[in-house]
Amino acid sequence: MIYNYFKIAWRSFLNNKVYNSLNILGLSVGMVCAGLIFLWVEDEVNYDKFNLKKDRIYFTKVNQKYDTYTATFGSTPGVMAPAMQADITGIENTCRVTEDQTSLLFKMGDKAMYASGKYADPSLFSMFTLPFVQGNAAVAFNQLYSIVLTEKTATKFFGDDKNVLGKTVKIDNKQDYVVTGILKDLPPNSTLQFEWVAPFEVYYKQSPWAQKWGNSCVSSYVELKHGADLASVNKQLYNYLQQKQGTTTATSHAFLFSMNDWHLYDDFDNGKQSGNGRIVYVRLFSTIAWIILLIACINFMNLATARSEKRAREVGVRKVMGAGKKRLVIQFISEAFLMAFLAAIAAIVIMILLLPAFNSLVQKQLTPGLNNPMHIISIVALILVCGFVAGSYPSFYLSSFNPIFVLKGLKLKTGSAAYIRKGLVIAQFTVSIVLIIGTVVIYQQIQHVKSRNLGFNKNNLVQMNLQGDMLKNYSVIKQDLMSAGIAENVAVTDHETIYDGNNTTAVEWPGKAPTSNILISQRVVSPEFISTAGLQIASGRDFQETDIVEMGDNFKPKDSNQVFNVIITQSMEKILGNGSAIGKTMQLPGQKENEYFHLNVTGVVNDYVYGNMYGKSSPVIFYCIPKFTTLMYVRTKPSGNPEQLLAKMETVMKKDNPAYPFEYKFVDDQFNEMFMSEMLISKLSQVFASLAILISCLGLFGLAAYTAERRTKEIGVRKVLGASASGLAGLLSKDFLKLVGFSCLVAFPVAWFVMNNWLKQYAYRISIHWQIFLIAGVAAMLIAAATVSFQALKAALMNPVKSLKAE
Repeated sequence: MIYNYFKIAWRSFLNNKVYNSLNILGLSVGMVCAGLIFLWVEDEVNYDKFNLKKDRIYFTKVNQKYDTYTATFGSTPGVMAPAMQADITGIENTCRVTEDQTSLLFKMGDKAMYASGKYADPSLFSMFTLPFVQGNAAVAFNQLYSIVLTEKTATKFFGDDKNVLGKTVKIDNKQDYVVTGILKDLPPNSTLQFEWVAPFEVYYKQSPWAQKWGNSCVSSYVELKHGADLASVNKQLYNYLQQKQGTTTATSHAFLFSMNDWHLYDDFDNGKQSGNGRIVYVRLFSTIAWIILLIACINFMNLATARSEKRAREVGVRKVMGAGKKRLVIQFISEAFLMAFLAAIAAIVIMILLLPAFNSLVQKQLTPGLNNPMHIISIVALILVCGFVAGSYPSFYLSSFNPIFVLKGLKLKTGSAAYIRKGLVIAQFTVSIVLIIGTVVIYQQIQHVKSRNLGFNKNNLVQMNLQGDMLKNYSVIKQDLMSAGIAENVAVTDHETIYDGNNTTAVEWPGKAPTSNILISQRVVSPEFISTAGLQIASGRDFQETDIVEMGDNFKPKDSNQVFNVIITQSMEKILGNGSAIGKTMQLPGQKENEYFHLNVTGVVNDYVYGNMYGKSSPVIFYCIPKFTTLMYVRTKPSGNPEQLLAKMETVMKKDNPAYPFEYKFVDDQFNEMFMSEMLISKLSQVFASLAILISCLGLFGLAAYTAERRTKEIGVRKVLGASASGLAGLLSKDFLKLVGFSCLVAFPVAWFVMNNWLKQYAYRISIHWQIFLIAGVAAMLIAAATVSFQALKAALMNPVKSLKAE
């Protein structure tokens, strides 16, 4: 019986190739969209899930209370993790890991290259699921200068040589490290990423600041014991930092943040999880996937009910021959399932072809995973859902025809079906118009921020890590770059201009309230930094060579009576009180009790945006201490060819720092990278809005074809009576354009509500102007008109003699 249903469905398919091809194309495009989105969603929700202890591993975060808000940080003191393990009940293990990726030069004989990695405690290998391909986790860090590489890094360093254990690499032309282990490459959807990992003890010994409770500079991971109560552990951690730092005011509160939330829910507002983060995009695109699938199913319903008159006699004959309503319903549902199956096959082929381009778009390494049982189950479920949703209404509608009316040739009453078709068309185009408006708003918001006045000049600014003798030869390098016509100016600093850096709440000044707690950023620079970065002096003066503070290796000025001449931003000037800040003094506590560094304000620069490109400018203090800088900035000449300038720059760097390969970044590229998530959303919105419109237009095209076919004789009569082709085309198009116009009325308020709420998450945002709605409405009308006009003109240009012939 079932075989017979599908046999008849196949014959029906062959007898109506154009109609069924439109249905399959619409369904397959919908399935492709949904499939690609669900692959992306699967990758997002499975972040870090490969870790066997994911339910017991936590990241230590700290809520820091300031005067007007609470900020949440991931930095902790270097001494905190082992102390927690000893003091806090319920903690099984801890691990310290350096925060940022550390890029170092590795030399293997004559071969030299950079690789990025982290310093970590040996417990990293037992807490995280990091399988060793070679070596043993238990002894990997038994010696201080040992290093563990990933498989990919080992291949990069040693080629096809598989026996790399015990080999030696020289790091930064200073210290030899022994390769003690090779790890299986980390999955792309792992929060923890590195090319190499070395003992934390190396970093700890080289970083005296990490050994103080007052300095937060490392990431601390915690593994809880089986059955440990998270609330109890967090209660013990609440005032833990206050106790260890010996302070009377509780402004820092540590807590544990579950690995299950790291990727999707890592968004905090005023010290509490906001429920936002990547999960917002996961929900958004999951919704879009289902909506696009629904649009594709709507196409099927519309076309099936529109051609009901074509199948009316078939239904009548079947009923006379004894077919009950139940069997007819099953028959038409079978046709829908067949369509869904064929659409799924087409969708899988299209997905495989499009996946490389989609991976490039979303910066992932997604695969169809057809050998994954869950993917097969999902495909079958998708076929069943699409088949049932698309075929349910048409099957019940077609099976309800009265055989007497049908076989007598009486006109069927299709009023309710017509209204439903119109409603479904309105729903399709409403969604499409909302997506169009959303795409435009997202694009405008990104451009709005990208064109924002940052307060410094990010263009023609090249950044290099200070490697080898670059700081020692800084004056020579600067002179060579400027003499070669490459640079307008050169400077060194300790933090990337565009990102967050070191900050403190410990700065004091006359008139500061005892309870005041204000976060102030600190930058260590050379005298040329202000002009090189493109900052503007608002009052006072720029740094001079005489402002350079000579520091000892103990992080103290060689002259104990040294006064630090500093430059501050305008927002810092406001904090210091009314009037000009020039000549005002501040104090910064030293490492010992009652030890202070004395600061004198000699200049004020304009505020500039860093860290959060949507936020406000935060106060900054600049210190003229070139000795502790880590980055070099080169302001290249704007008139030069970038490739030629870089080639000349490489020549200079090879001459003045020959032991290190030339490596650089453009600051404007770093700026663009800060909008990766927004750019991804913008691109995906454009793609899926276009596909939603395409699917809607396929349905509209099919409906227009059947409308023209149904009104063939009417068109013939009108032509005989003198109607023009353009008039007839307008007559056939009018009804469809009315539906699209009504869709606009429904879509505009929905789009405004959705996008206005989306914009609220940004402090620096656009206003939604009425022109966006006008553009979206006109675009939808033009697209619909273009879709319908082909069939309308085809019908209008038909010879009326043929139209009026009897059947």
